[in-house]
Amino acid sequence: MKARPPLVDPHVHLWDLAHIRYPWLTGPFDTDNPNGSVEPIAVDYPLDAYLADAAKWDVRGIVHIDAGADPADALKETEWLQGLADARGLPSGIVAFAALDDPEVERLLAAHIEHRNVRGIRHIVNWHRDPARSYSPADVTTSSAWMRGFALLKRFGLSFDLQAYPGQFGHLAALIAKHPDTQVIVNHMGMAIPGDEDGWDEWRRGMAGLAALPNVACKISGMGFTWRPWDAEQARTYVLETIAMFGTGRAMFASNFPTDKLFGSFDKHFDAYDAITADFSDDERAALFGGNANRIYRLGIEL
Repeated sequence: MKARPPLVDPHVHLWDLAHIRYPWLTGPFDTDNPNGSVEPIAVDYPLDAYLADAAKWDVRGIVHIDAGADPADALKETEWLQGLADARGLPSGIVAFAALDDPEVERLLAAHIEHRNVRGIRHIVNWHRDPARSYSPADVTTSSAWMRGFALLKRFGLSFDLQAYPGQFGHLAALIAKHPDTQVIVNHMGMAIPGDEDGWDEWRRGMAGLAALPNVACKISGMGFTWRPWDAEQARTYVLETIAMFGTGRAMFASNFPTDKLFGSFDKHFDAYDAITADFSDDERAALFGGNANRIYRLGIEL
């Protein structure tokens, strides 16, 4: 077994439920949504809990991704995370929430970047004809207001974490191509839905269109969004196809913890990624497990 490279985890969520409101972590809980019931993770998840979950790995840095706080608490979440980073050195980077279609989004972006660890924005935009899969009642990414908000990111030096479904990737790729200076990072391997008609081919077409754009990278995580339960053999093809499309310079392994804890332990996920890439070169593995996240999120960590 090859030595494990240093890990820079580019997709972590931390929360203090008494400090910030998270509607999706507040009961009553149901299973009719993309995660299934989130009740098992509806407890505080501080930095030390994450470090305990990742104890077998040499964690050098983490990027905190917007954790679904109440939109009114978006800036409060950033303030809390920056305070944690100042005290503990982690998170190394922060991807904050902003609704890009909000008429006041420019003001919020300006407030976020006052915090030195902020690197990007995420606005979850998954839309699907099945309401149980959708995060919103309509595909907001087709609106002129959302496109205007996306165009603002370059002005503030912010990247964008894209969480959407393959059926949306065609028009999103066209938009992203108009903004080549805005770094985009696809979340959770594009969240393939094999049960859809033509599901895998739709995923491949959509991902290939995004991968053709040099300013788009991809995080390998969220296996449980595609299969529940999932196993390492299922993951192998999915992971290798994703890496083949984006290359070892624009793909990165991410935990999505504690959300992915709903689908298996930290070690279940990362042991699978470790085994799948066992035949890769040391340099390729170093990039996938840490180097790409460090570069793409502009963290400046010595690895």
